[in-house]
Amino acid sequence: MNAGKSHHGHQISGQMGLFVKIPEKGKFMFLDSGWMDEITQECLNGTLEENEYKKKNIIVVGDIDKDVVKKLDGVRGVANKELTPELAFNLGKAGAYVLKSKNERPRVIIGKDTRISGDMLENALAAGILAVGGDVIKVGVITTPAVAYLAKHYNADAGVVISASHNTFEYNGIKFFNGEGYKLDDLLEEKIEDIIISSVDVNSHITGDLIGTCDDASKTAAELYIKHLLETVDFRLDGMNIVLDCANGASYEIAPKVYEALGAKVTVIGNNPNGININDGCGSTHPEKLAEKVKEVNADIGLAYDGDADRLIVVDEKGKVIDGDRVIAICARILKEQGRLAENKVTVTVMSNIGFHKAMKESDIEVEVTGVGDRYVLESMLETGCVIGGEQSGHIIFREYATTGDGVLSSLQFMDAIKGSTKPLSEMAEEIEIFPQVLVNARINNDYKKTYMKDADVAAMIKDIEEQMAGNGRVLIRPSGTEPLVRVMLEGDDIDQLNTLARKLADLLEEKFNI
Repeated sequence: MNAGKSHHGHQISGQMGLFVKIPEKGKFMFLDSGWMDEITQECLNGTLEENEYKKKNIIVVGDIDKDVVKKLDGVRGVANKELTPELAFNLGKAGAYVLKSKNERPRVIIGKDTRISGDMLENALAAGILAVGGDVIKVGVITTPAVAYLAKHYNADAGVVISASHNTFEYNGIKFFNGEGYKLDDLLEEKIEDIIISSVDVNSHITGDLIGTCDDASKTAAELYIKHLLETVDFRLDGMNIVLDCANGASYEIAPKVYEALGAKVTVIGNNPNGININDGCGSTHPEKLAEKVKEVNADIGLAYDGDADRLIVVDEKGKVIDGDRVIAICARILKEQGRLAENKVTVTVMSNIGFHKAMKESDIEVEVTGVGDRYVLESMLETGCVIGGEQSGHIIFREYATTGDGVLSSLQFMDAIKGSTKPLSEMAEEIEIFPQVLVNARINNDYKKTYMKDADVAAMIKDIEEQMAGNGRVLIRPSGTEPLVRVMLEGDDIDQLNTLARKLADLLEEKFNI
C-alpha cells in the first residue's frame, strides 16, 4: 500500500485507505481525497453547479475490488444505506481487535461532526469496540484535527472521526488515526481490511469485566483543544473585526471561542447546526455568503471552514476569496522573513496554480510537489523537514503544531503571519498572481487510463498546446482513481483559449480511448 516516489520525492502513484464491506450486499461507496480536492476546486472556481456537485458525491458503488479500495482514503456513503450501523459495528470490532495486538485493552477516541446520522454511527462503532474488549472515550461534536490531537493527549491507541467532511448531510464517513495523531499505518489498515473482507468473526464472546468501558469526555475535550489552539500563537486581536463561517459543522462552537478569547470582534455565520444543514450553501466550498457578510459588517477578514474543519478558505476585506495556494504562499513568505521556514521549502500538490510557483520562485523558496491528497503532502513534509504544506482547496498542514490539516489552527497561523503587515490583506493576496484554470473530464475506457500518454497523437497535441501557451501556462492530465475518466487541466492567462484547448484535448482522448 505504500505509494511510490521519485528521487525528488514527487508522488508518482497510489492512493490508500480503509477497505470496508457493505453487509450482505457486497457493495461499496468510496470517496478518494484527490477527487475531493478537485471537487472543492471546482466549487471555489464557480464551475460546478449544485446539481452536478450532488451527482459527483457518489464515486464507486460496485462489487468488491480490493485493488481499487486500497487506493482510497477513508470510507463514506449515504448513512443507513451504504454506511450502515452494522458496518460501523463490524468496523469497530475489527479495528479494536487489530489494535489489541499492541494493547490488550486498546483505548479509542471517537469524535463526530453535526450530521443527524452521527449519533447512530457513533453508538454502533462504540458498541463494536466494546464488544471485543476495547475502551472508548467519546469526545462528542468536534473537529477532525481535534480528534488527531486528543488521541495523543489521552494516550489512546487510535482516534476515529465520524464525518463526511464537506459533503452534504445525508453522507457520513469513518476515518481512523493512530495514537500519535497520524493516519493508521499500512500494516494495521491491511489487517482491518482482511478481517472485514473475509467476514471473520473477531468476537471471542468475552464476558464480565473483559467487556470494554465507555467514558463521555465531550464536555472537556473541546476545552482541551481550544487551549491547545491558543497555545500555538502569542498575540492579541483586540480591535480586529472577523467573520467566521463554521459550515454548520464541527467548528461551530470551537472557532468562535478561540477568536473571542483573543479579543477579536467576532461575527459568526453557519453556527446553527440542525443535523441536516451542514455544508448547505455555506463553509469553505461556498464562501459567497461569507464574502457578503464581510462587506456587510465592514470586517477585516473572513474565515471559512468545512464540515469537519480540516480546511480553511479566507476572504479579504473587499470580499474576495483567497484560496489555499495564496494562504500558503503568504505564510511561507513571512515565515522565511522571520527565519522560520525550515529547509527553505514549501510542499504542495500537482494541482497548485502556476502562479503559486512563480511567487515562490520570486521569493527564492523551493517548492516540493506531491500527488493529490493530504496524505502525500504530509509524507513529503516528514521526509524533507518542511514545516508548511497543503492544497489549493485549503487543506493546510503546519507541521510544528499539527499532524493533519486543521482549518482553525491554519487560520490562527495565517493571522499570525499577516498581523504585522502594513499592507491590507487584499494587496498581499494580489501580489500572488493566480492564473485561470480550466478542468475538463474526458471519459475513456479504464483499460487505457495508464497508456494514453504513449499515444503519438495525444503527445503531439500536448506539445502544440504548450507551444501556444509560450511558457505562460501548463497542461496537466491525471486519470481518475475511481471513474473511467481522465482529468484535463489547463492553466494560462487566456481563459477563452484554455477552454478551447482543454475541450479539444479532451475530445481527442475520448475519440481514441472511449471504446
